[in-house]
Amino acid sequence: MTTESHVGLALMKPSPGYGDGGALTALIQQAVASAGYAFCSLRGAFAEIVQPGAHVLLKPNWVFHYNKSGHGMDCMVTHPALIEAVVKELLRAQPGSITIADAPIQSCQFDVLVPSSWVRSLQMLSDSCPITIRDLRRTIYVVDRGGAHAQRDLWPVSDYLLFDLGTSSMLEPISLPPGLFRNTNYDPRELAHTHYPGVHKYSLWKGAFTTDVIINLPKLKTHRKAGITGALKNLVGLNGDKDYLPHHRAGGSASGGDCYAGRKPLKRLAEYLIDRTNMRLNKAGYIWLQNLTLLVTALCRVTHRQRTLEGEWYGNDTSWRMVLDLNRLVHYGNDNGAIQAHAPRAIYSLSDGIIAGEGFGPLAPEPVALGAVTFASSSAFAELAHCALLHLDWQKLPLIREAFAEHTYPLVTQAPAQLVVNYNHQQLSWEETARTYGKPFRPPRGWVGHIEWNDKAGGARR
Repeated sequence: MTTESHVGLALMKPSPGYGDGGALTALIQQAVASAGYAFCSLRGAFAEIVQPGAHVLLKPNWVFHYNKSGHGMDCMVTHPALIEAVVKELLRAQPGSITIADAPIQSCQFDVLVPSSWVRSLQMLSDSCPITIRDLRRTIYVVDRGGAHAQRDLWPVSDYLLFDLGTSSMLEPISLPPGLFRNTNYDPRELAHTHYPGVHKYSLWKGAFTTDVIINLPKLKTHRKAGITGALKNLVGLNGDKDYLPHHRAGGSASGGDCYAGRKPLKRLAEYLIDRTNMRLNKAGYIWLQNLTLLVTALCRVTHRQRTLEGEWYGNDTSWRMVLDLNRLVHYGNDNGAIQAHAPRAIYSLSDGIIAGEGFGPLAPEPVALGAVTFASSSAFAELAHCALLHLDWQKLPLIREAFAEHTYPLVTQAPAQLVVNYNHQQLSWEETARTYGKPFRPPRGWVGHIEWNDKAGGARR
């Protein structure tokens, strides 16, 4: 019997990796079956989820084309071998089409991240079911010796839906004073037009609302702005225009912002210069401002031991709100851009934690051989299980804790205490999962000492 609070867990032992396609298929089948979905010998693990002829959307984590930590891509993105194994298993269910889509960060080189040779190999898996790969970004930045140059309107605006959550947005309580919302490397004036008191707009790819089945394929990592990235955070990639995505608020916590703690004049100067630089993109003076900004941020690094100014700490009170807004829209939105009273669609999550990421994710994670694949029909309950596996205290992570709070357009109908992790015919609680199968992950530096689970102190019990 399937229920939103049940999460299927499969573990690869003893040496987790992606080299054995048969082992990956077995993990997928075990995780889906453990979540309560019957396996069909003819139509495979997804027989109950994907009807013949259905249009399926796979949403991987394709954030960037290289790992800034230097530790490789296995812990960085949803592994291509796992995606291929999912596609092969899906084809057994006889879908009508499969689309694999994501919106990486603006400077990502998509052809490096998703090579054409790999795309062709996927498309050759079936003659009857079209397999399409899509980069959802409407704007990309090309970085060269002359700086960053924006290429805009890569897809027609008609391919996207504009939603306005208005006062129902999770961002509404922090919208005053207006004009503080920021997104790294974007003109703050654009965010001021899309998010202000009473108005909170998001641009989402229309295909997510015309597909029959969404299967989320997140990579399990720690995250510098949200603490953790998994099933909930991964849906941000269905956005097509990052001018609609607040990630933090300008200023320190002492002045109404959440970019950093307290009040730090040098950091505030650096923020001002970052804003002015972003306003000059593709205009004269950009390079001069960029160099001055780099100098001041370097002084911040020496003075405050902080490399960047992007809300990368446990006091970030913006990013999680944006993430939950987007999850609610994907659940409740329709293909006319309206928000319905009842959630019309389920979003299934098959999470890649075989080689997971710790430290300064999502762009510079370091690998941890966790060996885990999870499957769930609820992103929020999937994240509870992920916190157990990473030994993170979910009650100290607003992204997870607030996913279970009472809101307009709720994401769950059950309480966190009802979580059941099914593994190898065992039904495990949060604590049992953490103690038996979890590992202590190192959080990003701005979160260290604030979100780790302390078993002796009962830090994650409820």
